[in-house]
Amino acid sequence: MAVIAGIAGMVLLTGCGQIGEPLYPALKIPSRAADLTVLEHGDNLEIDFTIPQLTTEGLPLKEIGSVELRVGPGTGNGFSAEEWAKTATRIDVPTPENPGPVKAVIPVSKFVGHEEIIAVRITNPRGRDAGWSNFKIFNVQPPLATPTGLRAAASPQGVQLAWRTLVPSEFRIFRKTEQEQKPILLATATQPNYVDISAEYGKTYQYSVQALRDQLESDVAGPVNITPINSFPPAVPSGLTASAGLGAVELAWNRNTEADLKEYRILRSEGGAPFVEIAHGLETPVYSDHSVQAGKEYRYEVFAVGQNGQPSAPSAPVEIQIP
Repeated sequence: MAVIAGIAGMVLLTGCGQIGEPLYPALKIPSRAADLTVLEHGDNLEIDFTIPQLTTEGLPLKEIGSVELRVGPGTGNGFSAEEWAKTATRIDVPTPENPGPVKAVIPVSKFVGHEEIIAVRITNPRGRDAGWSNFKIFNVQPPLATPTGLRAAASPQGVQLAWRTLVPSEFRIFRKTEQEQKPILLATATQPNYVDISAEYGKTYQYSVQALRDQLESDVAGPVNITPINSFPPAVPSGLTASAGLGAVELAWNRNTEADLKEYRILRSEGGAPFVEIAHGLETPVYSDHSVQAGKEYRYEVFAVGQNGQPSAPSAPVEIQIP
């Protein structure tokens, strides 16, 4: 019985030792970056990419050895990443502590006029990597000139912006209000001018402009500040008509669209005499003139007045003969 018990104990011990395949240490190699982008901004190339959160084994990336960013020409017939890397310029990129977005900014002066290939690879502390990122081919051009002479002025339509440019471009217009922490993209334009019709009189705005062409961005021009003041008259009323009613002349015209319109005023000329005001404080574009006499000829004009007290020019006159 003792012998049997000893054999059983050996079997049990042997079974406990066979848990599974032996585990090997994780390699901790960062996954390759796959989203590298390149943009020429002013005098610099801006290169953006993301260091993935996981290793090639699907484990969280906790240590980054180095970031190797290179810029260089192609290798002639047939591209070889190994040959390209031998001659490509290495760009110094500080090693981040954690995975995530990375931006590298380098002067374009050394690369202007050349087609360059750009890529990055991330190593672990032992220098091992998963390979180069996606390769970007970029034609480095002379920097796009920054717009000059940016100015802002109040106008009846809003804030009128204008600037000068040396070459045809598209433009981004940025605006910042007193309530905002940083400028936001307001609009794009194809000409060196823009009217901000959403601006409100009495509020302070800050504007800046940037030129764009292909994959090039200029530096940002500005900012300029303005607090637009409404010193403008309303538009001249249009469409004035006069018709004979029962003992009256009925006037009507098109409504003005200004939000700050205060009133309309009516002028009348009797029998060719000078115009005199016969009504004011009108809020709607209609009026009935009951102080008319049969057999007489009358002419009428209407003008609008804004909340700032500024009057428009008179409308085109209308003439009517009372039967």
